[in-house]
Amino acid sequence: MKRMKGDGMPKPRPNLSGEGWPARRRAMVRTQIVKRGVDDPRVLAAMERVPREEFVPREEIDQACDDCPLPISCDQTISQPFTVAYMAAALNLRGTERVLEIGTGCGYGAAVLAELAAEVHTIERWPQLAHDARSRLKRLGYQNVHVHLGDGAQGLSEFAPYDAICVTAGAETLPPAYQRQLSLGGRLVIPIGDPGQGRQMLKYTRRQDYFDLENLGNFAFVPLIGEG
Repeated sequence: MKRMKGDGMPKPRPNLSGEGWPARRRAMVRTQIVKRGVDDPRVLAAMERVPREEFVPREEIDQACDDCPLPISCDQTISQPFTVAYMAAALNLRGTERVLEIGTGCGYGAAVLAELAAEVHTIERWPQLAHDARSRLKRLGYQNVHVHLGDGAQGLSEFAPYDAICVTAGAETLPPAYQRQLSLGGRLVIPIGDPGQGRQMLKYTRRQDYFDLENLGNFAFVPLIGEG
């Protein structure tokens, strides 16, 4: 899931020969995220803390901190670090929120959100991904993340309303379930548009009887799959 604007080409990796993972993550944040406009200190600290190297396949581990998406199981991807940080920053999390993530994947995005919010519910349609992410997050100590198996296009009404919803797959239209499950003042970030022309990252903020809408730019995502 990489950004499509003029700065969207993967950047060369810094020379980190002999340095450990904490140093690599700090360099990742400095060279890929801060320089591209993300300045929320809580998000930057979370990106440094979450061990991205634990979420990529063993054969891709040398690229764990690269500025690019990487393949995971079930023909899915782990988003590039910039995209994860950008979406997290757009949600304006302050630590007290209940968050819904659509598309657990390997669990990396959920781990970042767990560093920023009180509670994270994340839903995944692929059983293997859900099982592996649940085990991985538990092993890493993320007790405030709950992984659910189901149709992400329907959201997760059981624990609604949510203060924030983060959708990590591209839709052609906004699923109505997300609108119903967002709390007053809640923020929803989702890529929407024709997959052949790129998606627009849109941010919806729920008001009393309407939604504020902000366009955050062009991104590429795997498609959102589900009923409706």
